[in-house]
Amino acid sequence: MDQIQLLEMRQENAEEIAALTGELLQEIMQATGQPAFCFDEQEVVKRLRGFIAEGHYRVIAARIDRQLIGFASLYPSYALYAEGCFGTLAEFYVKPQYRRKGVGKMLIQSVMDYGRGQGWKRLEVTTPSLPEFDKTLAFYQREGFEITGGRKLKRLLETS
Repeated sequence: MDQIQLLEMRQENAEEIAALTGELLQEIMQATGQPAFCFDEQEVVKRLRGFIAEGHYRVIAARIDRQLIGFASLYPSYALYAEGCFGTLAEFYVKPQYRRKGVGKMLIQSVMDYGRGQGWKRLEVTTPSLPEFDKTLAFYQREGFEITGGRKLKRLLETS
């Protein structure tokens, strides 16, 4: 495999990251059989540019030559149970043909290095508690993540 570069993405990379986000969400919906996400690529581009501009959202991507093959997005979170500020891994995706080749491991290491530099004591990630995601869970566990319990729930908020 060619040389993998890890790069922090900027606003001008939003289209590439949005496309990979679409692949991630499509893969999740195919695995679960549920239309869990409403994906509008142009809205994601706009949202991502805003998140990056605000300085509260980081995207680290893996690239071979000129092609993005995976990415991790993260942001700071705050909670009393976590002893202050910690990182939340919002999205994590590696194209299927590059899985089990060390790309995900490199991305996680880069995310952990970034978090340490921010003074975070922990990183958190959520993965569906469904058998279809057992490989995903096993990956995170191999990388040192521990199950802390609970399930991720959402409630849409109506806006006026």
